[in-house]
Amino acid sequence: MNPTQPPLRIGLIGFGCVGQGFYDIVQRQPELGLTVTRIAVKSPTKPRTLPAERFSLQADDLLTDPELDLLVEVIDDAAEAFRLVSAALRQGRRVATANKAMLARHLPELVRLQAECGGTLLYEAAVCGSIPVIRTLDQYFSHEPLRAVSGIFNGSSNYVLTRMGEDGSDYGPALAEAQAQGFAETDPALDMGAFDPRSKAVILAAHAYGVFLNPEQVLNLGIEGVGAADIARAAAHGRKIKVVAGLYRLPDGCVTALVTPQLVGPESPLYAVDREFNGVVLEAEFAGAQFLRGRGAGGHPTGSAVLADVLALRRGLRYGYARQAAAPAVQLTQGLAVEAYVSHPDVGALREVLTWLELPPESLRTDEHGTYATGPVALEQLFAWRKELRANGVFVARLHEVPTAAAAAHAWAQGTAELV
Repeated sequence: MNPTQPPLRIGLIGFGCVGQGFYDIVQRQPELGLTVTRIAVKSPTKPRTLPAERFSLQADDLLTDPELDLLVEVIDDAAEAFRLVSAALRQGRRVATANKAMLARHLPELVRLQAECGGTLLYEAAVCGSIPVIRTLDQYFSHEPLRAVSGIFNGSSNYVLTRMGEDGSDYGPALAEAQAQGFAETDPALDMGAFDPRSKAVILAAHAYGVFLNPEQVLNLGIEGVGAADIARAAAHGRKIKVVAGLYRLPDGCVTALVTPQLVGPESPLYAVDREFNGVVLEAEFAGAQFLRGRGAGGHPTGSAVLADVLALRRGLRYGYARQAAAPAVQLTQGLAVEAYVSHPDVGALREVLTWLELPPESLRTDEHGTYATGPVALEQLFAWRKELRANGVFVARLHEVPTAAAAAHAWAQGTAELV
C-alpha cells in the first residue's frame, strides 16, 4: 500500500460465515490498507463476535453513505441481495458479491446496469470458493475457444459422497455428519439437489461462452436418492460418484449445460477431489486441459475470494465479457442423450422408472449389490421427469462425459451403456 494513500473504506452487508471470514482476513492484514467501516446485519439479537454498536440494521444506509468507497454483499437472501446490488450499481458504485443464486437469476440485468450506470460488480467468491475460475476465464481464456468447463462445484454434496465411500454408510448418516461439521445446511436441498452448482454453472457460462442461461432451463439432478449400493457398485468398477456440473461445446458449435451425478474414474482429475473441496477442469482448444482445485466453502476460503475482488475493484478491474458479442447458440436438452445409470431400492419402482425414461426392460442388471439399470437416456426425458425422479428417490448418474466430437457423439448415441 502507498503510505500516503488513505485506507479503502468498505461497507459490509452480512456478517455470517463469509462476512466474518472476510472481516477476519482484513483485520489480520492491516498492510493492505482496507478498513471495514460499516457492517449491516438483519437480526439484532444474533450472537456475534463484535460489539453490537458495530452493526447497523439498515443495509440501505450503507448504499447512501458517501464515505464508503465500495460495498461487499454476502447475505443469503437472493431477492434482497439483488435489490441491494442493483440499487448500488444504479448509483455507479463498486460492489463485490458472493450470492450465486442471485447472480444466476439476474446476471443479464446486472451486466446491463454496469454498462449503463458506470458501476462495477465482481463476484469471484460466488463460484467454487477460493478457486479463481471466473477471472481465469474472463482474462486468461477470454479469446481462446473452450471445448468444456466442468467440475465439482459444491463441497457439501461432495463431502457426503466422500464419507459414504469411506464408511460404506448410507446417505442419511453421511448427510447428518456433513451438517454437524458445518459442511451442509440444516435444509440441504439446494446443495444435495444440485441447485447450487447449477447456479454456478450458469454464471460460468457467461464467461466461458458469452451465453446467459436461465437456470430453470438447465437440467440438474442431485444425490438425494443415492445409496450405499450405488457407491459400492461404482467402487467395484474403480470409480467414484461425483456431482459434476458441465458446460460443453457440441460438435455443431452449440453449447449445452447440465449438472448431474457422474461415475468418475481415476483418469479424471476430479476422482481425487474429495470432502469439501471443489475442482474445475478447463479444456481449451490450444492450451489443452487445465485443472484448478481448492476449498469450495468456508469463511476463510470464500472470504479470501471476496478480498481478491475488493483489491481488484481498487485497481479498477472490470469483467470484460469478451465472448458475449459472438455467443454461440444454446442446446440444453433437444437432441441430446447421456449414457445413464439408474437405481432405486425397489425393483418394481425401478421398472416403472424405465418406462418414464424410455429404457427397455433389458436395461435392468443385477449384481451382488442389487438391481440397477443402464442405457442411453434423452436429456429431454430426464428434464421432463426430473421432479418425479427427485420426489421418488430415484438415483440417476451419467456414466461418461458429454462428447465434444461428432464421432464420439454418434457412437455414444448408438451404443448400449455399460458400467465398465
